[in-house]
Amino acid sequence: MDLLDQAIVSSGAAAYVGYASSIDPDMRYLTRFQTTDPVLYLKRPDERGLVVVSQMEYARAASESTFAPLTRAEAGLFTHWKDPSDRWSAMAAAIAGLAKGDVLVPPSFPIALARGLESHCRVVVDEGTIQRLRAVKVPGEVQEIRAVQRANEAGMAAAVGMIRAAEVRDGLLVLGGEELTAERVRAECHVTLLSYGCRAADTIVACGEQAAQPHQRGTGPLAADQPIVIDIFPEDELSGYFADMTRTVVKGEPSDEVRGMFEAVVEAKALAIARIRAGVSGAEVHQAVVDHFAEHGYASEGAAGFTHNLGHGVGLEVHELPTLGPQGSLLEVGNVVTVEPGLYLPGVGGVRLEDLGLVTPHGFENFTRFDEDLVL
Repeated sequence: MDLLDQAIVSSGAAAYVGYASSIDPDMRYLTRFQTTDPVLYLKRPDERGLVVVSQMEYARAASESTFAPLTRAEAGLFTHWKDPSDRWSAMAAAIAGLAKGDVLVPPSFPIALARGLESHCRVVVDEGTIQRLRAVKVPGEVQEIRAVQRANEAGMAAAVGMIRAAEVRDGLLVLGGEELTAERVRAECHVTLLSYGCRAADTIVACGEQAAQPHQRGTGPLAADQPIVIDIFPEDELSGYFADMTRTVVKGEPSDEVRGMFEAVVEAKALAIARIRAGVSGAEVHQAVVDHFAEHGYASEGAAGFTHNLGHGVGLEVHELPTLGPQGSLLEVGNVVTVEPGLYLPGVGGVRLEDLGLVTPHGFENFTRFDEDLVL
């Protein structure tokens, strides 16, 4: 009995029910079916799950989904749907007919549909079962994430290449006779990723004082002699899997303070990678980095220092289980996680480096090949 079946049985329900489009990562994971319209997923213990789709999507679902589809008519929806305004109660009645008992639903389940179901059965809200399943990747998922990281490295190369090729004029970077801005670098990165079948949003290109805020997107001209944090987390358009990588570069001469921060971050990343393996907790690895920074004079205080978790899982979401942070649990074989130590000093800037890799029985298999040179 797998983890989902165990959750259904332990909740006292007869079936697990989800209703969402493939934009929802849990639904994408369960069905392996890509659709912008919501579909119904239903799974009873020790039975194959089923997906209810429109007649228009039936043939495609039959060839792409991991489960046998039913049309809405076959699922009994139109038997109950007499009034166009009665959509939710009709769907609830059809689900009750398929489930044959109480249902377990995800926290994102539509409240209107849950209320309709409550007139037929008990509705129990699940506590993250699918997220826990998604946290342990099978080989095919690992291969998808590796491929996205290769595309990610091409995007990073495009971004870093623009900064490397720029000239310095009056303290600012200039490329092709125009100021080199965060927006230009971001756009070039995104265009490169599109050529690899990936899309990206909110890519960080943050320079100087902006880089002192870990998730500052970055705007305006890029300056010489200042740290530029570039954080790219693209999604493959077909598979839906993400990758994640960060590098920090300087065009010109960084200050001694920035060099010291960079050296401490390089050491922290190496220290964390050496500690990661199955059976070690994410909290333990995170704390080792916190201690490392404190020993080097970078104890966190307010907005300064190491102000975020060391890492996170990556898969059908860019941030998913497991966590490498104070609440991090034991790492498992098959987890794909980031390692991203960073230091942030208001008035100085920020430095962050981030790699992505697989947790194995004996260590961390790093997917990231991009160099981590500070000075261009």
